[in-house]
Amino acid sequence: MTDRPYHHGDLPAALLDRAEKTLREKGASALSLRELAREIGVSPAAPSRHFKSKQALLDALALTGFERLAEAIAASQEGAGVAFANRLDAAARAYVGFAVDNAALLDLMFSVKHSPEASQALGATVHRWSDQLLELIGDGQRRGEVREGPLERIALPVFAALHGYTGLTVSGMLPPEAAEYGLDDLIASILRGCAPQ
Repeated sequence: MTDRPYHHGDLPAALLDRAEKTLREKGASALSLRELAREIGVSPAAPSRHFKSKQALLDALALTGFERLAEAIAASQEGAGVAFANRLDAAARAYVGFAVDNAALLDLMFSVKHSPEASQALGATVHRWSDQLLELIGDGQRRGEVREGPLERIALPVFAALHGYTGLTVSGMLPPEAAEYGLDDLIASILRGCAPQ
């Protein structure tokens, strides 16, 4: 088989788009650089110019996922006002919305970040979204809207609740009737847990 000419303006982006589609439809085990090349019509060797291995591709997918999650949380804060309750509500809905819309990607993001082969760029980006929530909680403490105490101890139940709720929602374990009020109740519970004592 001869190499076909490369016609894509941005091969890494085309590969990542196709890889995310495959991830969503078939899972990470179905990802193959060779197959992605065939699907987008480039030579089998072309992807290796940008991704040296499948792990490098997974890292890049996770990296873009964490960047998009951080962007979604940042965008949620526009127009949320200054009150902690409103800001947390917006951030929680952004996180859950991203997770539900990108379930396979989120699963990859949280599994790849622990891989010993994970890139330095991924390591640096992983915490951006959680730093945003920590900053939001810290700001709430400074304003007197969040109870005093070590930031990490206040934040852990917030992260655990959001991630747990998301897992229940994405896995289909959440009863359909709970979908109507579940997130509202979760946010109200988080706010009660964060309230000054």
